[in-house]
Amino acid sequence: MRNDRLLRFLTLCVVFWVTGLTVSCIRGGMLEVRAVPSQAYVYLDGTPIGDASRSRDRNIRINGITPGEHTVGIYNYGYKPEVQKVTIVEGKIEHLRVHLTPINGTVSGPWGRIQIEGGRHGAVLLNGKSPEYLVGHADEFNNERGWKQELLVPPGTHQLTVLDRDTVIWSGPVTVAANQRVVVHVNKNGEQKSSNWPRGEKLSNLPRFEAKIASATVAVAKPTAQISAASTEVKCGGTAHLSWSSTDAVQGQISGVGEVAASGERDIQPKDTTTYTYTATGPGGAATSSATVNVDKTVQASLEVSPPEVRYEGVGSNVVQQGTATVTWTTSNADSVSIEPFGKVDPTGSRSVQATANQTVSGPVNETRTYVLSASNACGGSVTRTATLRVVGSIKPAIAEFTEAMLVTRLASVYFPTAYPLKKVPGVGLVRSQRDSLLKLADGLKKYLEVDPQARIRLEGNADKRGAKKYNEVLSERRVDIVKQFLISAGIPTAAIDTTAFGKDKNLDRAGVRELEQQNPEKPPVKLVGKRLGVDWLAHNRRVDIVLLPGGQTSIRFYPYAAGEFKILWQAPRPPQKKVEAVQ
Repeated sequence: MRNDRLLRFLTLCVVFWVTGLTVSCIRGGMLEVRAVPSQAYVYLDGTPIGDASRSRDRNIRINGITPGEHTVGIYNYGYKPEVQKVTIVEGKIEHLRVHLTPINGTVSGPWGRIQIEGGRHGAVLLNGKSPEYLVGHADEFNNERGWKQELLVPPGTHQLTVLDRDTVIWSGPVTVAANQRVVVHVNKNGEQKSSNWPRGEKLSNLPRFEAKIASATVAVAKPTAQISAASTEVKCGGTAHLSWSSTDAVQGQISGVGEVAASGERDIQPKDTTTYTYTATGPGGAATSSATVNVDKTVQASLEVSPPEVRYEGVGSNVVQQGTATVTWTTSNADSVSIEPFGKVDPTGSRSVQATANQTVSGPVNETRTYVLSASNACGGSVTRTATLRVVGSIKPAIAEFTEAMLVTRLASVYFPTAYPLKKVPGVGLVRSQRDSLLKLADGLKKYLEVDPQARIRLEGNADKRGAKKYNEVLSERRVDIVKQFLISAGIPTAAIDTTAFGKDKNLDRAGVRELEQQNPEKPPVKLVGKRLGVDWLAHNRRVDIVLLPGGQTSIRFYPYAAGEFKILWQAPRPPQKKVEAVQ
């Protein structure tokens, strides 16, 4: 009784399945595929399922599919494959209708023939494992008598694989000569038997796929490959453009590049001369083509020094004359450039260099400076260039008996009578004692400039607090100017003298003056009491200070109490012009 109920249930499921009704006895969903041509092979999620050529209604049905999205591929040699996404619903049938597009043109021989026995309707693949290598199913290639069911291939060795869904029935090499037939018994571990095939000599151009009633011919084309380089000569780091194409190929590979599409293009930057070999692979085997890109690794470079000889003159450790030269360089096809002793530099440029002496002792200078350029590129090219600079001249000994400390002892501020120099007679006002002091300074300074030609002095003019601000500024300017002109006349270069005028802005205060009086080795000839204290304070502020640069030593501000012109310098009222002129 239990068996009778089960039988009735299964019978009902079959009836509903035949009529296309959806019933709960169907577990999962169903996919019904109709393809043109009907010999096309159906793949579901990468697994070969079968073809519909045996079905009376030319439909292939796949049931028990897990609900959800799936990938369906329809393949037939000689046609462009069709791959689609389908959504399967529990208990329902999904219908898919596909009309494949044929590949135009014919295929020329010579050919050999592979006859497959024992493979049922298993998928037949040549020279690859992906669906694109499918050439048909075994039942299309197993008949020699009467109707022809033929697999025609280019002569050579081919890797044959026959699949029953995801099970490999047999896989191995098959070698076929032109106008030869090889029978492969895939159900007998690939047993093969070869014989002559005279009909092959009569065949010329054939379509890739042709099927008639109980007959089928698949003529597999051998792939072609072509690769070229737009630029066959490039510099290191340069770009070459590769273009490649193929026919009847599934995939391609370029040596040094990797897997590529069957056709395409790409920019490359080779570091060595390289031959790029493009291999196009398809069911008909493989084809190759090569293109060579030559890489110029040669680095060009030049290095020169102009002028090639410069002078150096020194006194002790001080530089008196230092010539200048220019190092100039150029490079090409280089990405790393350095010059010793500069370090890394731009590929092209110039740099100014000054003459220096390595020797430290006195005597003639005759030295050579060597500059070495090293240039290289990422491709292994390199070059070295050398240029020299000759440094000639001499180093004179420093003046041993003269030091900066000795010069500082000669720095003494210069003092003026009230209101002098006058605006109308700017050359009057520098009395004899102050001139003598400046002559001593000039004598020491000239010697010091031999030791240090870069030394300078700064003259800072001052006026006492009497009078308007502008008046005192102009008066202090006249004071620094008359001192400057005197020093120039004594042989001091104009370029060694700087001037500034403070007017009454930097007066010494009374406490500072009293401190100077106490330190001054010359004592006042009069007793400084009462109003004389004020007169003395004013006299200390009518002066020009002298600053030695770059050290910054400032002249001693001891008032010249012992000077013969003391009364003219010190008195608060402006002295007559004649008296001042008389003591100049």
